[in-house]
Amino acid sequence: MRKSRFSVEQIVAVLKQAELGMPVGDLVRQLGISEQTFYRWKKLYSGLQPDQARELKQLQDENARLKKLVAELSLDKAILQDVASKKWGGPR
Repeated sequence: MRKSRFSVEQIVAVLKQAELGMPVGDLVRQLGISEQTFYRWKKLYSGLQPDQARELKQLQDENARLKKLVAELSLDKAILQDVASKKWGGPR
């Protein structure tokens, strides 16, 4: 996954500006992002304080890392089971 050029705190600040009445078109033009990106941020971080948003991001990153680790370990297990069954003539 690509690293965002905006920190979680910056994203929350942008959402606060939109809540205070700054037009979304002006915000996205000023930041150089698409409206789709803005609304995705709004869906993810709307109503969160910066520290809550930061914690959410850390948990999402950790979850992605753990999922990748589980996938790698599952693949390793499958390879070892395949080798063991061929070497010792395991279950048929």
